[in-house]
Amino acid sequence: MALFEVETTEHIMIAWADTQAGAESTMREHYPQEEVRRVTKRPHDAWVISKRLLGLDGIGEPCDRARGCLSKASGDKLHAIRLYMQETGVDLHEAQKAIETNMSLGW
Repeated sequence: MALFEVETTEHIMIAWADTQAGAESTMREHYPQEEVRRVTKRPHDAWVISKRLLGLDGIGEPCDRARGCLSKASGDKLHAIRLYMQETGVDLHEAQKAIETNMSLGW
């Protein structure tokens, strides 16, 4: 099996699959309303996200509120950011940072 990165109109999914078609099929199973924009076979057996690239400096701690928003949004990052902004009153940048930090910590 290979590791594939599947970008849709709303998400980026990382999936193990035997073929590119298998990775696309997995994406369609979970997000049938979205269109595939790009499928890339990853060169390694792990996918790495640079915290510095995301603007996350230092050690981040899990945030129960951000994780709750991610759960309510079924993992949809944009929806979770909106929920976090509503619940906390922070601006877009702070909400994005909180949600992405928790995603990078393995939500």
